[in-house]
Amino acid sequence: MADLQALIFDVDGTLADTERDGHRVAFNRAFAEAGLDWDWSVELYGHLLAVTGGKERIRFYLDKYNTGFQRPDDLDGFIADLHRNKTAHYMSLMEEGAIPLRPGVQRLLEQARSAGVPLAIATTTTPENVSALVASTLPSGALDWFTVIGAGDIVPAKKPAPDIYQWVLSEMDLDAKSVIAFEDSSHGVSSAVGAGIDKVVVTVNDYTREQDFALATVVLDQLGEASTPAAVLDGTAVPPDGVVDLDYLRLLL
Repeated sequence: MADLQALIFDVDGTLADTERDGHRVAFNRAFAEAGLDWDWSVELYGHLLAVTGGKERIRFYLDKYNTGFQRPDDLDGFIADLHRNKTAHYMSLMEEGAIPLRPGVQRLLEQARSAGVPLAIATTTTPENVSALVASTLPSGALDWFTVIGAGDIVPAKKPAPDIYQWVLSEMDLDAKSVIAFEDSSHGVSSAVGAGIDKVVVTVNDYTREQDFALATVVLDQLGEASTPAAVLDGTAVPPDGVVDLDYLRLLL
């Protein structure tokens, strides 16, 4: 049996279902604060999620859905300011405890920590968003549970490019074949696999359920708790009790 050297987690949609009731709401609050009449509905935001990265998502929205908007001369600066304010609103939502962790996430993090299996994060969201989510959902000091946090613009190309996973693997000096990645989207799976990680556990959400996960090892509805067992949507079956734990993950390797 291969040695499990690390668990690497995506954040948005994976650790917590943050997109619909977190990021989308924060974007809309930032737009209103800037005097813009933009409103990203639940349906529209699902389409915008085709692009990873908040600043990139705003630009995509202007290019495809709001072509009549009179763009300022410094469009990059305009978008950056909007995104900065959006991040502040998102952090406020986190402080309110608006977004809980998904089932099984804290259990698995704590089990890995107790067993000495390193944890890491590989995400396109900002470091501030990661900190806010961890602070609002996990015990004090939990950010230190993660050996490496790869987030935001730390690499030039965002998912589905493999850059963020490559950076995390390099920082931890790990063989890609010895780790397991956790994702919720096809872009995330492509990113991990592109970095050489061939074991990817997917937990879908309402926005990603119908995406193509042919490259994933297993596709689940969640990581599972004793009271709410995980359901397998595709791939290797979870244990009989429906709980993804370290024993199961070691078997995947």
